[in-house]
Amino acid sequence: MNNLKKVGLTALGTSLIATSAFAADLAVTGGASITYGGTTGNSTGNGFGMNDEITFSGSGELDNGWTVAVSMQLDSNETGTGNLDNRSITIGMGDMGTLSFVGHGGSAAMGNVDDVTPAVYGESWDILPAGDKGEASPAGAIASATDDNTWMYSNSSLMDGLTVSLSYVPANGATENSSSTDWALAYTGIDGLTVGIAQGENNAGASSAHLDVTTAYATYAYGPVTVGYQVSEADGTTTALSDDFTAMGITYAVSENLSIGYNESAYDFGDQAADQENTAIAFSYTTGGMTISGAMVEELNRNGSTLAVNDVEGYELSVSFAF
Repeated sequence: MNNLKKVGLTALGTSLIATSAFAADLAVTGGASITYGGTTGNSTGNGFGMNDEITFSGSGELDNGWTVAVSMQLDSNETGTGNLDNRSITIGMGDMGTLSFVGHGGSAAMGNVDDVTPAVYGESWDILPAGDKGEASPAGAIASATDDNTWMYSNSSLMDGLTVSLSYVPANGATENSSSTDWALAYTGIDGLTVGIAQGENNAGASSAHLDVTTAYATYAYGPVTVGYQVSEADGTTTALSDDFTAMGITYAVSENLSIGYNESAYDFGDQAADQENTAIAFSYTTGGMTISGAMVEELNRNGSTLAVNDVEGYELSVSFAF
């Protein structure tokens, strides 16, 4: 976000005991968007929607040179937590890396890279709504477990161009029956090229439904063109839990303001005869603090079903503002 409004302040950090005061900065950023979309044959009358959010963040430096930052986001669409959405505390430890505690809205190391193929308006599988014609729920990319109150660690100082990420999702006895751990590596030491691999667990359900998940990807940017390819797999105790996912994308910066892109993905279900196949053509145009973007999407065999109702076409347009 641009036009940050920073205010110098002195913060007193307290928990069960008082700590020393330190100089800090407070920043407030935000964004809002109006969307319009729909799918072929969908009888939903109003295709308009709105997103809006304001993020408050504060940061300061400790006596030992470490930094501490807190971020809290207000989002009117987040109804389950009193409109309080993403929130986290991040400790920067210099060459020792960065440690984060994510209270809500975070993702594990594997989930952060579940589909990083280049796109200008969302992933090919994450644009169409569920609809109201009796369609199945669409499948997304393969990812690991995620929950509130998780730990993340990253370090890019171990080797030039290499970033190491780790995450830990504790068991909570409800949605997360067993803890899950992830790791991820990303290498950017060659100009324009990013290659990465990640592996994790999804132990949210019963032990018979635990998954081991893996992904590998590569993206390359040359001038105005960026291309990428990714493969992922989930290994479970049954065929129904063992799936594969592939995705590719290409974007082209037509000008400083306009970009276009093409994305496709395929989700191979271990217990279904058909793959869910998605393709999307998208554009994005930015002028000042406003972005106009949109996509046209086709989804075949939603969730592996070959019923005609699960072949879905749709579109979405968005006008967004940053401040």
